[in-house]
This record gives sequence, structure tokens and C-alpha cells, in this order.
Amino acid sequence: MPEPLFATHACLDAIVLYTSRAQECRDFYNALGLAFGEEPGPDGPRRYSSRLPLGPVLEIHPAPDVHRAGDLRLSLALDVTETDPPLSRGEHLLTDPDGRRVDVTVL
Repeated sequence: MPEPLFATHACLDAIVLYTSRAQECRDFYNALGLAFGEEPGPDGPRRYSSRLPLGPVLEIHPAPDVHRAGDLRLSLALDVTETDPPLSRGEHLLTDPDGRRVDVTVL
């Protein structure tokens, strides 16, 4: 018998990107249609967060010494009307300011 599509009760709650280019990363993802709020971090530097439509939060934090900007591959499905500059419908491979690969499917 095939395994159900959702075989777990767990769900993604947050993705945190640590970066030395917080504002540039915010601008990059903002241009893809994600709206970010800005809040002070517990140790001072400002961080950005965006609640995605199905629940998880994408957070962009300045990378302190205990965290380094690391490899992460993101895959986002976006509304065609939300990207700036506009992206055509279909799949796109983009790179954020820290060199992370971002697969974007524009619906």
C-alpha cells in the first residue's frame, strides 16, 4: 500500500538564514514578493522575518561569531504577480547575496 503524502504530523515552523548581508538578503527575498517585518535581535542587531502563507517563518539574522553563513538550498513557489522584477511562469534558479541556491517556481 502506498505511503500517504503527509505521513507525519510535524510541519516546518521556521527557516533561519544567518548572513553577514542581512539587508541585501532581505531586499532579495522582498523582490520575490516576501514581506518582512523588522525587529531588534536579543543581542542588538536587527533581524527580519516573513510569515509564509502556509505557516512557516523565514527569518534573516545577522551572523554573529557563533553562527556562520552556511549552505542552504531553498525552494519557493511564488505568485506570478508578486515578484519584482517580474519573473515568467515556470522554474527559475536564482542565487541570493550569500550565494545560496534558490529554486523558484512561479505559478
